[in-house]
Amino acid sequence: MANLVQDSRKHVACYKYAIQYPLGCHYPATACLVPICSLYGAAVTTVEGVGSIKTRIHPVQERLAKCHGTQCGFCSPGMVMSIYTLLRNHPEPTPEQITKALGGNLCRCTGYRPIVESGKTFCVESTVCELKGSGKCCMDQEDGSLVNRWEKMCTKLYDEDEFQPLDPSQSKQGERITWITPATLNDLLELKANFPKAPLIMGNTELGPSIKFKNEFHPVFISPLGLPELHFVNTTDDGVTIGAGYSLAQLNDALHCIVSEQPKEKTETHRALLKHLRTLAGAQIRNMATSGGHVVSWPNFSDLNPILAAGNGTINLISKEGQRQIPLNGPFLERSPEADLKSEEIVSSVYIPYSTQWHFVFGLRMAQRQENAFAIVNAGMSVKFEDDTNTIKELQMFYGSVGPTTVSASQTCKQLIGRQWDDQMLSDACRWVLDEIYIPPAAEGGMVEYRQTLIISLLFKFYLKDPQKFPNIPEKFVSALEDFPIETPPRNSDCVDPHQPLQDPVGHPVMHQSAIKHTTGEAVYTDDMPCIDQELFLAPITSTRAHAKIISTDISEALALPGVVDVITAEDVPGDNNYQGEIFYAQNEVICVGQVVGTVAADTYAHAREAAKKVKITYEDIEPRIITIEQALEHNSFLFDEKKIEQGNVEQAFKYVDPIIEGEVHVEGQEHFYMETSSILALPKEEDKEMVLHLGTQYPTHVQEYVAAALNVPRNRIACRMKRTGGAFGGKVAKPAVLGAVSAVAANKTGRPIRFILERGDDMLITAGRHPLLGKYKIGFMNNGVIKAADVEYYVNGGSVGIILYLHKDLSYKSDNFCLCEISLCFASTQVVEACKTNLPSNTAFRGFGFPQGTVVVEAYITAVASQCNLPPEEVKEINMYKRISKTAFKQTFNPEPSRRCWKECLEKSSFYAGKLAAEEFNKKNYWKKRGLAIVPMKFSIGIPTAYYNQVAALVHIYLDGSVLVIHGGCELRQGLYTKMIQVASHELNIPQSHIHLSETSTVTVPNGVLTSESMGTDINGKAVQNACQTLMARLHPIIRKNRKGKWEDWIAKAFEESISLSVTGYFRGYQTNMDWEKGEGNAYPYYVYGAACSEVEVDCLTGAHELLRTDIFMDAAFSINPALDIGQIEGAFIQGIGFYTIEELKYSPEGVLYSRSPDDYKIPTITEIPEEFYVTLVRSQNPVAIYSSKGLGEAGMFWGSSVLFAIYDAVAAAPKTFVLSSPAAPEMIRMTCVDQFTDMIREIPRDDPSTFTPWSIRVS
Repeated sequence: MANLVQDSRKHVACYKYAIQYPLGCHYPATACLVPICSLYGAAVTTVEGVGSIKTRIHPVQERLAKCHGTQCGFCSPGMVMSIYTLLRNHPEPTPEQITKALGGNLCRCTGYRPIVESGKTFCVESTVCELKGSGKCCMDQEDGSLVNRWEKMCTKLYDEDEFQPLDPSQSKQGERITWITPATLNDLLELKANFPKAPLIMGNTELGPSIKFKNEFHPVFISPLGLPELHFVNTTDDGVTIGAGYSLAQLNDALHCIVSEQPKEKTETHRALLKHLRTLAGAQIRNMATSGGHVVSWPNFSDLNPILAAGNGTINLISKEGQRQIPLNGPFLERSPEADLKSEEIVSSVYIPYSTQWHFVFGLRMAQRQENAFAIVNAGMSVKFEDDTNTIKELQMFYGSVGPTTVSASQTCKQLIGRQWDDQMLSDACRWVLDEIYIPPAAEGGMVEYRQTLIISLLFKFYLKDPQKFPNIPEKFVSALEDFPIETPPRNSDCVDPHQPLQDPVGHPVMHQSAIKHTTGEAVYTDDMPCIDQELFLAPITSTRAHAKIISTDISEALALPGVVDVITAEDVPGDNNYQGEIFYAQNEVICVGQVVGTVAADTYAHAREAAKKVKITYEDIEPRIITIEQALEHNSFLFDEKKIEQGNVEQAFKYVDPIIEGEVHVEGQEHFYMETSSILALPKEEDKEMVLHLGTQYPTHVQEYVAAALNVPRNRIACRMKRTGGAFGGKVAKPAVLGAVSAVAANKTGRPIRFILERGDDMLITAGRHPLLGKYKIGFMNNGVIKAADVEYYVNGGSVGIILYLHKDLSYKSDNFCLCEISLCFASTQVVEACKTNLPSNTAFRGFGFPQGTVVVEAYITAVASQCNLPPEEVKEINMYKRISKTAFKQTFNPEPSRRCWKECLEKSSFYAGKLAAEEFNKKNYWKKRGLAIVPMKFSIGIPTAYYNQVAALVHIYLDGSVLVIHGGCELRQGLYTKMIQVASHELNIPQSHIHLSETSTVTVPNGVLTSESMGTDINGKAVQNACQTLMARLHPIIRKNRKGKWEDWIAKAFEESISLSVTGYFRGYQTNMDWEKGEGNAYPYYVYGAACSEVEVDCLTGAHELLRTDIFMDAAFSINPALDIGQIEGAFIQGIGFYTIEELKYSPEGVLYSRSPDDYKIPTITEIPEEFYVTLVRSQNPVAIYSSKGLGEAGMFWGSSVLFAIYDAVAAAPKTFVLSSPAAPEMIRMTCVDQFTDMIREIPRDDPSTFTPWSIRVS
């Protein structure tokens, strides 16, 4: 079971491949869940089998690359396989099929739209690109260069003649496990009788995670894949029987056929199931999970079981003793012993009866996001009326995710039999069902009041759906019946300057230089590097306590396990184990859950991981244990001295204003969720204590520094090499240095290479993320909306160590009297920033460096001022904006004209005011759904206010054949830095891009490099490359002048003959920024990025769901070096911002344990979160400071997600509400902000005394 079929990049568990079953259909599947043994008789295609740069790439790979659908590239093979498999089954897919096929894939970089776009090029009506309008990609250079039509592609994957003869019965013996594949049904029943505890394994979607994460062990597996008795559909006059081996995807197809053939009144249950199958998991899981396995695994979150129960479904069981049926009813779903399967029984099929004329069945659900997320609450409900009446004859209600099992509200239903289907019945039903279904205050998953509200909100939706009552439903209520659609957005982006010369690569949408390698899976990441002789795998031993003394550590059991070479602890660190406040291995005391206490080195990762679990550590808790900002304030626990900026006289200004308002805003943290987890390969050398580390990082010099300190060697003995990494977003600035030191100590002790690849759960636990923030404000303003005074305090949850804390904050609003850190307003203001020290893993840099958190506070209080003045928020924003050349709070002069232009264009081209009127009209006509719009301006400061962090160097070598090698100190994270450097070198040397190559970033070639962050990568490295190229051209100028008609290669040969050096170190001293915190002034930033964004949303007030209807983004790009990459950065940052402000929630226990450690628990945006209409415009301006008058855009776009947050609040403001603004505006917050009869019912329920229980989770901001 340990060996799973995966793509060649085996460090990614979610890569997809296509399986061809005997029926000839192709299915994408999730590699990490499919045991090799289960693939007997299947043809498996990985991304390498689709196409390769060594042979010929496939059109799917080509178009994904050319449509700029890759950035870091780590998810690209999975995207290729999903689209490829779809095309195998549907050569001319619809846009809806493309969206559906990609629903199970995750991407953190692109924002999904270019990926969808590449798939849509295969549709009959292609919408790839606006530049040609021909359906062909704008990047096509030569018609014959690559195969670009589906008709030309070979659809044959294999030669049947090469297959070995089938042995129908297969038994495979492993180190600890026996895998048995029965050839017949009788064999299966015999095996189940002989091995009654052996699990049946088909899809492995339930069992696989339990084995991996819950340490389940089974010595025998029985896999009945391929048995025809489990794969069938049988239709009778009464209903349909589906074989238990049918996958959920096959079940979906079968139900579609049944619904199309049968009268609507007979298929109530079938249509309810189809609706939920569309969003249940992703396409890959639906292709693997079986209908029988899903039913009998009893998941409490199942979307199907409540519907099957409401529709009176049954399961058919078989054993050696015979056959029997079990009703899919309350006792079965609640796991009553009398309704359970016997150990020797298997599920042979599921029976779904037809509904009758007066029988109505519905499925309802609410999840954190629309697709591929477990339900927060789901329900299956059915009602049967007396013929031609609204008198209830039969009623069933089943709820999921409200307890450890699916729950039946049977007592409520019994009491309602014979009642009329009317409002009084609804009122009674809501009260009774709340009495019957009790959710304890400390229930796992939390959200107790929200889940209670959903129980009766979904019941209300069921009540409205009754066709008998529909004619009498108030028109305002009708929209509550409509689900949000899943749309496929078009591409609408302005990008290329039509006046830019074609021969000049600068300014053109050049494809990412690694894009083709991304899509073929041939781009090499750290864990792709071949195994090295004597290599060991490292697994971490982490603390389970937030603040405790280590009493003892017993490693004896771990060392006794097979394959274990050593256990590494603090005693093994030859140098400094506590370097600049960072502790590599905990010693004597732990200060957070997830702190590294030790590591295990073993011959395989499985052995290392198993041994790590056997290390026994005894703790003694230490008080206080500080988890939240409030607790830190109570104990006066801070990491640094406060940072404070004051402008004007705040106290005096408050005396001369009209109203004064006070409030606070909570902004929760965010997980980076880069696709490639932290990965390190440490290679000790035999001589001079040298060590080489291959890793993904944004700051190789930092890693080199920490490793040298841990090993007690000079830095010149440590080489850090970085080719690329699968996403970073700030999360690989500081943390790789600590993990690099941990790895290096292990390599030093064992004397062997160490491969340290963190699993997703460990990465999320150890590396932490964006700082949670609490903002407190006091605002004085006039009744016309002019703000005169602001006193704002910011408190961030820094965690246990202050690694990187940088509240990067500057706004579009002016301030004359105020008191903060790095903010530009234009009213009297005092602003204070405090970094709270808590017993959580140290939070760190994240895209925007504090800007996305801090600016929400300002936008929140401006919205509050607008509400108080009874003015639209956009009017108050415009009143308080910078209007002319001004100075920031720290006395830096700037011109806000680009900001004003972006604001004006955004208002006009988004039709903002017309949209507001339309939304107001919509809201008048709809009671349970509301629309809202918001527009936000931005003034984002670029760079770091410390000059020496802006210096960089670059090497440029010209070889005698004319080829050029460029090396610089920047890191390729996803942003296309290497691509832009090739464009710069091509422009400066006036040679084709094909002549230029970048290999990797290394501390050996470019020492003392600074971090690649703050949107500065192209700015500073581009200047260094430009400097080197210009120096080379100056050397070549005399030769070129003598032979102007010569070729580049001739000039290079002649320069060599004349002993002219063809190698140069370029250098950029950096922007001379500074900040004097004593004086509160400085030339802090080299320039600003301006912009404006407008979003429109629709909110379902009954559930808290929302749909993003439209977003318009106008970004001041000055002159874009590569519009395709820059727009990709904006779109990707925006979608990441949507996640931060709306759905991404980190859940912590009161003891400081992070619950959200997997894609199951932490939801980032998927393809369904893209706006239905999405427009991005790059606004031209001048920026003489930066290379080619460009601007760094990679981080600023994160803030645009707040336009969705404030649009949600604008929509909620149109409903009855209790308004407290916080972020994220997750479904729970939206629903509980809207006040109605259902929330009133919940708040009337007597609450348990808080002292009698411990809540499941707490807010840490």
